[in-house]
Amino acid sequence: MIQTLLVANRGEIACRIFRTCAASGIRTVAVHSDADENALHARVADTAVRLPGAAPADTYLRGDLVVKAALAAGADAVHPGYGFLSENAGFARAVLDAGLTWIGPPPEAIEAMASKTRAKQLMGLAPLTDVTEADLPVLVKAAAGGGGRGMRIVRRLEELPAALEGARAEAVSAFGDGEVFVEPYLEHGRHVEVQILADTHGTVWPLGTRDCSLQRRHQKVIEEAPAPGLTEGLAKELRALAVRAARAVSYVGAGTVEFLVADGRAHFLEMNTRLQVEHPVTEEVFGLDLVAEQLRVAEGHALAPEPPPARGHAVEARLYAEDPARDWAPETGTLHRLAVPAGVRLDTGYTDGDPIGVHYDPMLAKVVAHAPTRAEAIRKLAGALEAAALHGPVTNRDLLVRSLRHPEFTSARMDTGFYDRHLPALTEPAPDPLAPLAAALAAAHGRSRFGGWRNLPSQPQIKRYEVGGEETEVRYRPTRTGFAVEGARVVHVSAHTVVLEADGVRHRFEVARYGDRIHVNTTRLTALPRFPDPEQQLAPGSLLAPMPGTVVRVAEGLTEGTAVTAGQPLIWLEAMKMQHQISAPTEGTLTTLHAKPGQQVEPGFLLAVVRQT
Repeated sequence: MIQTLLVANRGEIACRIFRTCAASGIRTVAVHSDADENALHARVADTAVRLPGAAPADTYLRGDLVVKAALAAGADAVHPGYGFLSENAGFARAVLDAGLTWIGPPPEAIEAMASKTRAKQLMGLAPLTDVTEADLPVLVKAAAGGGGRGMRIVRRLEELPAALEGARAEAVSAFGDGEVFVEPYLEHGRHVEVQILADTHGTVWPLGTRDCSLQRRHQKVIEEAPAPGLTEGLAKELRALAVRAARAVSYVGAGTVEFLVADGRAHFLEMNTRLQVEHPVTEEVFGLDLVAEQLRVAEGHALAPEPPPARGHAVEARLYAEDPARDWAPETGTLHRLAVPAGVRLDTGYTDGDPIGVHYDPMLAKVVAHAPTRAEAIRKLAGALEAAALHGPVTNRDLLVRSLRHPEFTSARMDTGFYDRHLPALTEPAPDPLAPLAAALAAAHGRSRFGGWRNLPSQPQIKRYEVGGEETEVRYRPTRTGFAVEGARVVHVSAHTVVLEADGVRHRFEVARYGDRIHVNTTRLTALPRFPDPEQQLAPGSLLAPMPGTVVRVAEGLTEGTAVTAGQPLIWLEAMKMQHQISAPTEGTLTTLHAKPGQQVEPGFLLAVVRQT
């Protein structure tokens, strides 16, 4: 029996596994980098062990340090979570060789399936080796990868060398393995997968289907179970193929077989030999705890002959600290508040006041809704996200809500190109027009015993805010009975709550302020000085770092005085194990170049200036 479990991971998945362990009476051990010393997963575990020596971004890839930590903490089992070393056969062997229980499939199964190239060969498929114009578009993928890292779509043959180079660099950073391969890219398929669970006694459960078609940068954003709109024949075929893949490698434990479904046909993509990020939707539909089942299988228990029956529908949304309107740029800073309404499931590795750093994936949480029908689950999740308190860095919350309510999604007509078609409309700023006024009134409340009222008439008070990329100005006048404003009636004002009536309709606003950042319901504002500092104005064509990160590459031959074209890639930043391309905003001449490979930069750092010609 497992008594003490070390989780070789961090963040949300470590906290989620610890939750099951606590319910099962299993002691827990966390590992952490220096950057994660005060992270939630390190705080909630019974024991935490620092992984020394490596850089924060690489710490969790050091299998030797993890095994040493497990032995030092007295653990008798290791769970890899997802990402990092979860599909590393060498790490699995090292755990077993140390006399520890491995919560995962046999190393041989990982070797057969964790490499996407070998997995395709096992299923009778082969990657492209000599790409021609007739093969386009193609997808470059990391052989050891997942989570969208190490992936590039190539639509023109001349783009292939750069795509291969970029994919290899990301794969090495994220997985410690730079092997990549090329396969045909299907433009309008649906990403459908089958969760499997297998024991050591020959039983394999195909736990239904999941649809994960809504993706950004090939990383899933919204997932649901069961996959809607499949014929019973196709769903049965997918389950049978998943079981076939599991039996082909004598699989044990939880895993996922992924397919691209197009024109009513299933195309095998890969098998992930680990727990998936989106496993909660399967848990909700089947009433299972997949982590608990993993532990039972590792202890040698047999599964029942058949899985439990499915019930209802579940939808999951991944909350990211990122700005979808700025090419999904990750955001950093303090997460002041994270709270969702009761009735939905929240899986997270953060709590109020935690910092969002630059070293790891920007996912803040997963929010999951379960209901008797798909329509009810979608409505429940969208409403919960809309009502959630998310104070801190920019998030993708508005995108998620709009996506869930988009007619293409509600009618189950989505595919993997959803955001390629709809992103501009889904990210159009739509701040509440009354939010700046609510922010100003909340700030003004209580400044004096009389709310700022004067006996003699005075000029109106003026406050300026940046909202949705635009500057706005609000005016109000303190009176002996409260505040006078144009276009609305002030019903109630306190430091954190404002009620306004406009056109006969009352609107309630919850206001939270953190320095110059204000959150008014779901609208995010920045307080601006009344008189801007002219010295802070930047030259036209300035390229600023959109996030903290490392300059990993500058375009070959790029120097001050170089002529550039609009859209030409100039600088590559790496943040959160993803590379972000900085391109010329216009045709012109590079007049300033401050970026240097290996340089650490903060948001707003001046990388370069392009003067338009």
